[in-house]
Amino acid sequence: MTDFVGVFLPMILYICGIVLLIVLIVLGIKLIMILDKVDRVVDNVEKKVNSLNTAFSIIDRTTDGIIGIGNTIVGAITSLTNKLMKKDKFVEEEEDYE
Repeated sequence: MTDFVGVFLPMILYICGIVLLIVLIVLGIKLIMILDKVDRVVDNVEKKVNSLNTAFSIIDRTTDGIIGIGNTIVGAITSLTNKLMKKDKFVEEEEDYE
């Protein structure tokens, strides 16, 4: 009986170890194939994003130009308003002295 256990159990352990090793090799190969597919998808997405970067840069430049024009207009209106306010204060001060 002990001879049977001494021969049979190590054989079962070796078979289980071989099966486990084969399963791990197959899973490793499948994982490598999945990573290759993911790499292709990432490359494809990167190409598409790079093609959109030109459109985004054009939109960015356009909005910067519009903002610059808007800031110029606001600055002109502000300076005109300040000049009118100073003129009104100057006229009021002259009227106070007379």
